[in-house]
Amino acid sequence: MVGLLVENAAESIGANPLLARVAAYYHDIGKIKKPLYFSENIKSQSNKHDKLAPSMSALILTSHVKDGVELARESKLGDVLINIIRQHHGTSLIKFFYDKAQQQSKGEVVNEQDYRYPGPKPQSREAALIMLADAVEAAGRTLSNPTSARIQGMVQKIVNKIFIDGQLNECDLTLKDLHQIAKSFNRILVGIFHQRVEYPEPAYKERAKEDKKSALSEPKGQDSGDLHREPAEPPVQPGEVTTDSIEDLKRLGMS
Repeated sequence: MVGLLVENAAESIGANPLLARVAAYYHDIGKIKKPLYFSENIKSQSNKHDKLAPSMSALILTSHVKDGVELARESKLGDVLINIIRQHHGTSLIKFFYDKAQQQSKGEVVNEQDYRYPGPKPQSREAALIMLADAVEAAGRTLSNPTSARIQGMVQKIVNKIFIDGQLNECDLTLKDLHQIAKSFNRILVGIFHQRVEYPEPAYKERAKEDKKSALSEPKGQDSGDLHREPAEPPVQPGEVTTDSIEDLKRLGMS
């Protein structure tokens, strides 16, 4: 999934699609050392993190980057791939365990740096693509009722979050690139989830339904232009972000 996302996104911005796809295959090889501590491998088994302190859980998660670099060197994968493995999480925060540590701290100060990956931040466009696609893929697996609007909203929020956290400050991605990457991710994810996506009716059928509904239930004189089709469960709209993030999305060209 990550390979598919980064290959298409790389093509859309003129990066190296082959390098991006191959790097996607190898970026998480460090998880081989402790596979059952990572959510994608837990399945129905008990969660080993439940018995660990948040600091220990964070240490195990961050160690997969170091373990991946060591395995890559042993296998002689080459510096280009090794660098992407080292950089694909940048200095991002492991928020779940950081929040858990704060809840358990009993008023003591929790050092945020203890819950961040060691870095460095992505130095190339391909490394940044791996970071973005990795986060989008993980969120996509937990997305309920993945309509096109929900998918687009999820992608925008993740790209915005990574951008605001400064993880893309040291690579050559432009705001235009980020816009193209988000569009590419949306297209691929909607294609993957197409069987579950609820598409709207053709416009002429929508108008017929609205006219019929208006004739049956609208009081005389009411403006029928106010009627609109509402899905059973309102999707997360693409622009539905916190007030503080509106301007950042505008800067990304995605609002």
